[in-house]
Amino acid sequence: MQEYPIKRGLTKDLEPRIVAELKNCFGVEPEKNGNAYRIRFGALKKLEATCGADGKTLRINTESDISASDEVIIDTNKRFRKFLDAATGFSTKERVKRAKSVEE
Repeated sequence: MQEYPIKRGLTKDLEPRIVAELKNCFGVEPEKNGNAYRIRFGALKKLEATCGADGKTLRINTESDISASDEVIIDTNKRFRKFLDAATGFSTKERVKRAKSVEE
């Protein structure tokens, strides 16, 4: 499970934004499973997205389909990165920079 911080000011409407961005980026309707939203798309057998306990993080749990073709994997990864950008408010570059600063 990965946990991503949410940009300040975007934490108020996190749950509705998760649902909207899953629909927008993957083009599928997420199903609610407890407090998580779950989809299945392309090279992802499962993608579960939940709000962190503090409401300031996004938790993602994924399960990959290793039998998917390269084209499907590339498309799925592109959509996943787009989803993270929109849901967290941070670009990929900013997320990497923040993750590195936490490690140090």
